[in-house]
Amino acid sequence: MFIVIEKMNGIWTIVMLVFSNIFMTFAWYGHLKLSEMKISTGWPLILVILFSWGIAFFEYCLTVPANRIGFQGNGGPFNLLQLKVIQEVISLTVFTVIVMFVFKGQASSGTTSPPSYALFWRYSSYSSSKVLLSGNNVLR
Repeated sequence: MFIVIEKMNGIWTIVMLVFSNIFMTFAWYGHLKLSEMKISTGWPLILVILFSWGIAFFEYCLTVPANRIGFQGNGGPFNLLQLKVIQEVISLTVFTVIVMFVFKGQASSGTTSPPSYALFWRYSSYSSSKVLLSGNNVLR
């Protein structure tokens, strides 16, 4: 029964980290899209910061419990290094997907060109290498 609970903790950790990274990406970069859409162009910087902090609050509401339930010391399947690597891989993947579909691939060329799938593969390759370098027990 302990093995089943440990695996569920691992799954919940990953799910919560995916959602927390969606919030994080919008907290860090969402104001740029709002400005592009002419929604926040007149906002003072302090309002943009407060807006981003409001979104980041929900990121922390997911990240902290995800790390607590996923950590081996609390009955989860992951050690500290594994948690960090998983978070980084998820972060790069979520960022890449949001750039491709919300920002229309702007990170690839600095223009509003169609999404660059090469960008996705570059980030995916980088993410995969981080997993491989961290050891073969990351996802058990």
